[in-house]
Amino acid sequence: MTDTDTTREWILAERPRGEPDLDCFDFRERDRPSPDAGELLVRVRYLSVDPYMRGRMRDAESYAEPWAVGDALQGGVVGEVVESADDRYEPGDLVVGNGTWADHAVLDADDVAPVDPAVADPPAYLGVLGMPGRTAYFGLLEVGEPKPGDTVVVSGAAGAVGSVVGQIAKLNGCRVVGFAGTDEKTEWLTAGLGFDAAINYRTADDYGAALAEAAPDGVDVYFDNVGGPITDAVFRDLNLDARVAVCGQIAHYNDEETPTGPRKLPLLIAARARVQGLLVSDYATRFDEAADRLSKWVADGEIEHRETVVEGLENAPDAFLGLFSGDNVGKQVVRVD
Repeated sequence: MTDTDTTREWILAERPRGEPDLDCFDFRERDRPSPDAGELLVRVRYLSVDPYMRGRMRDAESYAEPWAVGDALQGGVVGEVVESADDRYEPGDLVVGNGTWADHAVLDADDVAPVDPAVADPPAYLGVLGMPGRTAYFGLLEVGEPKPGDTVVVSGAAGAVGSVVGQIAKLNGCRVVGFAGTDEKTEWLTAGLGFDAAINYRTADDYGAALAEAAPDGVDVYFDNVGGPITDAVFRDLNLDARVAVCGQIAHYNDEETPTGPRKLPLLIAARARVQGLLVSDYATRFDEAADRLSKWVADGEIEHRETVVEGLENAPDAFLGLFSGDNVGKQVVRVD
């Protein structure tokens, strides 16, 4: 697109009840914003859609501030600087930061990082080299505490976070088992990423039996992105002193009422297992550490990554909704221009 005095953006039109649909979004045109001191105006090249955004569509307290109806939707973006009101950046620079689902976004220069295409293609900075990669890094190493020889099980293993978790676990000498939703994804996990085993949860008749075959020595670390019956099955197979990192519960994000289901807490007693939730923002002071290690692993070919790219800003809501039907392999991003 060419630069104009206007920009297009997506706003939250209404709050969903249950699973969101296209009625929750509205596409509008507005005046192109201008940066104030310390800010950058970027032309958005790629934007991120992530499962946690479903929580921001609710009018309820959460770890992420709810979006207001009528406000522009927000998320990670990779953009090219068009106007700079900060001496550290100039027009033409590529940066990654938090922006809006729009053609143009204003970013705080203090909160962006440079994008180096020599390390990885720009979309990777919204995935393995962005928030999902940092979540995998700290969630596994700090919460999961993997040791060589441990069996690590990952739900949502073919997603942006899970695919990186499994590979870091392999780098730490672990046996890795992943749950994913298609044969294409399980094949990618084992043949492409080096997982020791992968289970297609859509075709497995008995999760417990499938897990017993894939992880015959039990589960030492469980990295949970999903919740639901997969987690119920894994809890039955936790080893002594197992660690459970609760990163996401996408199976429940659209529930209007909290499901009761089987009560699994008694299973933690004999195993003396530890269950801990995690927010990557808790490790903000160490983001540079994660960026350095992840960048090196990617540059050295020790961590592979994949992005599912949806073309066109007008298709951003479809890309977001596709997360809940498992359309993506790896990180789901939208190419804006």
